[in-house]
Amino acid sequence: MVGKVSSSKLERDEGLKRTDNNMDFSSWPQVDNINQKNYYTEFLKRDDQVLALRLQQEERLNARKKAAVDIDRARAQAAHEGLPFTEPDPDLDEDVAMDDGGSDYGSKNIIIHVGSQNMRIGLATDALPKTVPMVIAKRSARSEAEDSEPRPKRMKLDDSAPSEEWFGDDFAREYNGMAEDFKRYRRGNKRRVLPNSRDLVTKWNSTNPPDRIPEHSDHSRIDWTELPANPAKAPDYIVGHAALRIPENSRPRYQLHWPIRHGWLNERDYHNRNMLESDFFRILEETIKTELDLAHKKDWNQYSCVFIIPDLYEKVMVAKVLDEFIREFGFQRVCFMQESLAATFGAGYGAACMVDMGAQKTSISCVEDGMVIEESRVNLKSGGYDVTETFVKMMLFDRFNYADFNLMRRHDFLLAEELKEAYTTMSDENISVQLYDFYLRAFGQETRKYSFKIYDEGMLAPLGFFRPSIFDFSDRLVGRHKLIPRSIDLYSGHPNDPMSPAQLSVIAFVNQAIPSAVMAAPAKPARLFPTPISATPNKPTQPRPLGIPSHLNGDREATPLSSPAGSPPPPTEETTGTPHPQPTNEETNPDDTTLDLKTTQPDTETLDRTIPVMPLDQAILTSIHHGSMGDDRRRREFMGSIMLIGGASKTPHLGPYLEMRLRAAMPMFPKDILVAPPPRELDPSVLVWKGGSVFGKLRMTNDSWIGRVEYDRLGARILNYKCMWHW
Repeated sequence: MVGKVSSSKLERDEGLKRTDNNMDFSSWPQVDNINQKNYYTEFLKRDDQVLALRLQQEERLNARKKAAVDIDRARAQAAHEGLPFTEPDPDLDEDVAMDDGGSDYGSKNIIIHVGSQNMRIGLATDALPKTVPMVIAKRSARSEAEDSEPRPKRMKLDDSAPSEEWFGDDFAREYNGMAEDFKRYRRGNKRRVLPNSRDLVTKWNSTNPPDRIPEHSDHSRIDWTELPANPAKAPDYIVGHAALRIPENSRPRYQLHWPIRHGWLNERDYHNRNMLESDFFRILEETIKTELDLAHKKDWNQYSCVFIIPDLYEKVMVAKVLDEFIREFGFQRVCFMQESLAATFGAGYGAACMVDMGAQKTSISCVEDGMVIEESRVNLKSGGYDVTETFVKMMLFDRFNYADFNLMRRHDFLLAEELKEAYTTMSDENISVQLYDFYLRAFGQETRKYSFKIYDEGMLAPLGFFRPSIFDFSDRLVGRHKLIPRSIDLYSGHPNDPMSPAQLSVIAFVNQAIPSAVMAAPAKPARLFPTPISATPNKPTQPRPLGIPSHLNGDREATPLSSPAGSPPPPTEETTGTPHPQPTNEETNPDDTTLDLKTTQPDTETLDRTIPVMPLDQAILTSIHHGSMGDDRRRREFMGSIMLIGGASKTPHLGPYLEMRLRAAMPMFPKDILVAPPPRELDPSVLVWKGGSVFGKLRMTNDSWIGRVEYDRLGARILNYKCMWHW
């Protein structure tokens, strides 16, 4: 047996010697393991590593260099001419020192606030904006009245059918229920109630035909939009006020298109996304050219734009607006601002609960210290147009002598707006059977003077803000997301648009209390082979956080839990529209239900099928409850600074009536609740735009502006660094 031979013997006897050639085992670089207990990175930890901030710093540095050169030049010029030179104050604010503007600072800033029915636009230095209808008329074979069913929708179009059956049993039941509650409310206020008031109205309206006035005797004739005698020379489209004054039977025909509906892009009436977006930006472009006297697009690169967006916005739409303004419009800079924050700028409030009541949506948010509280944002899809339509329905229900009322006709739509502004109120002091008249002016027809009577329709129609079940929600979600997809998070796959716990509370309330605002679920395809019934017991469901409804948590229990803002009140109180509500347990103790909805992903299918509507007073309390976050001091501060803004808020006596309902719902705060109009007698409908103009004139807003260089390098990602809120 041979033993182990030592290396020295092998080297001596066999001549074998190990040599090392200093070569590595592999050409791959060897990386040492990181010490997990002590490692550090500086990635995106400094401002100069963020492109948006670095470009801003470079801009400020260049401005300081330019200012220093200007000072040296002025000093040398003064010395050459023998004049004294005053050195600038070194303690002066940097941005103010670099600013070379004077009293007209902001004259190059365009402020745009787009609504569903009207758009406000103007320069930051203007006292008031220009109000332009958000509509475009395009040449078509048929007008919108000829191409769609009449509005309000009639269940029975037969003229021989009684008016009580025109709108179905549901509307008749709601209307009669509101009328009975209104009688009890008036008796409680010691008002005189005649038992036959409705009969007096229907009898007069059904037996009094209109008087006809020749056109040459009418001193208030309408100036209709004139079209060329040759139809071939007629323009392809008309924008704004002129579009609403085009005759119905014009040659050629024009059809009205509204790109914005209920705060969303109007996907229901369009069949092409490019056409929808083209109409939207064409209205903006033509309005800038005509209303702001900027006819040449080449001059727009000298102007900046502040675009006001909703509190609960859609990211796809905001990114599209930014791209269009930078690339197509050629603006020098663009800034986005939320509506509620702009309203506080216009009103001069530091903390407030802003209730923006528009034509087709109502936004409620709590603002504190220049920031919109994200948890408090509420967006209701109802507004002044719903009151207009309901007012017309109520008058037609009471045999209104102009039975051919159709809101799809242009002159009828303008007439309905005039009637609503003239005869709706939230005060029952002067509610009685009264005689009024109006003039119907249609192109090519004699002016007709109608004398009509109304009783409680003028108050019951705006009372729909507190009883939204009277509104028609049948086609509000038709075509939703059929053209423009929802923004989806690339990592989680969940919807990426902002959502708030207060808005989820509204969704939960609708699913429990207003079935008419929940659209039917789409039919699922039938299985080829039915799922067999398993004999094994089902897997136990995971416990759900307190207060989260089952339809928002993913499971489908038979009895959903209460909403975060409180269970729906009994049908005899809030949901019946009683003018003087009684407080509910949830409202008197809003802190009894505590939950955290930040970690809960909403059911996308449920959100797409639910129209967010809620009684106005309850929606305000829901927003304040989530905005205060359990802090009693903040709750009292928000309740004492509730401000009604928007065109629909100009309904007479709406503020005192809302304050009365809030005091009845929250009796523990008898002196803290205050609903105030805008200060300094500002028009509520332009307050948001006014706040945007104030912001556009500030000199300390450089962090919010997005320039061309930044957008070219980062695209829509620049919004993560430039928005004044969490994007």
